[in-house]
Amino acid sequence: MKIWRNIFVMAVAFALASCSRDPQWADEELHLKNQQLQEQFAPLVVGTWHIEVINDKQRFFERLTFLPDKTLKGMRKWQYRRLVTIGGVEQYTDWEDVTEENGSFTGRWQLSWEREYDGGPGANRLSITADFDDKQRSFVAYSLYALFHFADATTLSFSGGYYQNSNGVTNFIRGEAEPSF
Repeated sequence: MKIWRNIFVMAVAFALASCSRDPQWADEELHLKNQQLQEQFAPLVVGTWHIEVINDKQRFFERLTFLPDKTLKGMRKWQYRRLVTIGGVEQYTDWEDVTEENGSFTGRWQLSWEREYDGGPGANRLSITADFDDKQRSFVAYSLYALFHFADATTLSFSGGYYQNSNGVTNFIRGEAEPSF
């Protein structure tokens, strides 16, 4: 009996000695990269951003407010018109709302580091999920998992989104704004 008691005491002592009060991460690199990303960019992402794009056939405005608790509030106004031929003359129709894409929405946002991106080295990501506040419709306002480029005092930049430049990048500008149309 004494032998079993000694084995038990040694096992408990070993278990206690091997325990650490510091968290042990399954993937230490992933944890460190995420922590660095959060410390460097999350405070810069927090705030209100907007984008407005107007061309011959579309007018698009979006405002996103990223809150410190990782929630998101936004609004979108989107209109389009068609180029038609009437009596041999080309002219534009009146502006029409893209009804299913207009309105206010709420959701969540997150920055994260992904170990591999398209088979290459790791990359920073921005995730946005949001639903329109109008509960009469079931349209999703956002389901975005984008390559995150940067955020600074004036610009929030990521790949993807509704309106991208020729390089596939969307750039929001910091600040409160209303649509000009």
